Amino acid sequence: MARQCEEITGTTDVQTGSYSKGGGGLNPSNIEKYHTMNNKSLLRSDALYQYILETSVYPREPEVLKELREVTAKVPWNFMAIPPDEAQFLSLLLKLMNAKNTIEIGVYTGHSLLSTALALPDDGKIIAMDTDRETYDIGRPVIEKAGVAHKIDFREGPALPLLDEMLQNVGMHGSFDFAFVDADKGNYLNYHERLMNLVKIGGVIAYDNTLWKGTVAAPPEDDMDEWFRNVTVFTVEVNKVLAADPRVEIAQIPVADGITLCRRLS
Repeated sequence: MARQCEEITGTTDVQTGSYSKGGGGLNPSNIEKYHTMNNKSLLRSDALYQYILETSVYPREPEVLKELREVTAKVPWNFMAIPPDEAQFLSLLLKLMNAKNTIEIGVYTGHSLLSTALALPDDGKIIAMDTDRETYDIGRPVIEKAGVAHKIDFREGPALPLLDEMLQNVGMHGSFDFAFVDADKGNYLNYHERLMNLVKIGGVIAYDNTLWKGTVAAPPEDDMDEWFRNVTVFTVEVNKVLAADPRVEIAQIPVADGITLCRRLS
């Protein structure tokens, strides 16, 4: 069995841009040297990444998704949004799975949420969780314009208690096809234990940023600020636990900043 996780206090919160443990705050100038919304790719060649975008991504990008991407690019902390190639990948995955009921932890402006909503059938549903409704409201007009707002049940607040509330409803156990997690990395393993009960056998949980700009493979002496190093440590631990969890089969894919897919087996 996978290791049961203690709930972490003082964790990194990528959705709110803070790190409270040990006084190591998140400095925008530091984080942006690792991440920008325009290029979160691990590809060494910017020209190759641009080729992928211009050849395969932008020509197929829905106009409303492009609009929300451009709106998000003007918002502080826009590096938290998934890039367009990852949105395309997740959209295709959801369609291949014939997914209908999903969970999203970490919403920001709703860019990935809109991508999911567009991929689901008209009667599909997403339970979306974030501590910051104000930022979600920036993207909501575009979501409404796209005609998919009826698919979204936005729940404001920390995800752990919201998930625990869902788990009290036995009817929700094993009722979700897919979950996407892009939130505080220090709680990924806590999310995992809860989602393993909510996602059905054969369903998929996707964890974002699991290669963390390549720093998971960086030598210990690499120069990083305290916040970034702490997230790297959390991410390395998440990767170890997921790789050893016999309840799932996994694939770690170097799309964007790394995404790990976990298909529930038991």
